[in-house]
Amino acid sequence: MEKEEEEEEEEEEEEEEMVEEMEKEEEKEKEEKEEEEMEKEEEEEEEMEKEEEEMEKEEEEEEEKEEKEEEEMEKEEEEEEKNENEGRKEW
Repeated sequence: MEKEEEEEEEEEEEEEEMVEEMEKEEEKEKEEKEEEEMEKEEEEEEEMEKEEEEMEKEEEEEEEKEEKEEEEMEKEEEEEEKNENEGRKEW
């Protein structure tokens, strides 16, 4: 009788150990999955930042281009005015 009880206890302990092992494994997998998710999110954030920076750069370049064009137009206008004034002086 005692032997049977001992065997039952042993079986129960083994089962408990197996359950513990499985729980540990599950926990480990869960943590790894969470870590992967975090890494993925970080990568996406970095990608978004890159795109944002790219857009800002393009905007700045566009603004600079417009400013240069404006300056060119102003210079041309000044030249024209200057030429007109010189033309009048000759009259």
